[in-house]
Amino acid sequence: MSVSANNVFNIKSGRRPSLRARFCRKSSEASNRVLELLAPGSFVTLDNHPKDLPPFQVIECRGGLCWVRQQAWGQNVQWEVEHRRLTSA
Repeated sequence: MSVSANNVFNIKSGRRPSLRARFCRKSSEASNRVLELLAPGSFVTLDNHPKDLPPFQVIECRGGLCWVRQQAWGQNVQWEVEHRRLTSA
């Protein structure tokens, strides 16, 4: 018999945890990882960055997202990447 998080309940009260309680627990686990400060103009690599691809240049980071570009792409071409996937080069 498998038990999922949705089927777990408090034995004393006989109730299941609220959706809010489950969400807060998951978000606190995700927030345990400290993100590196990535300044505009700095160079970064992806978590699975190929060795033959040059680092990306950071344009801006805000709200858990970063906009990066390759120097060869030109000024108007940008890529939106989750901050947690980037590491300074």
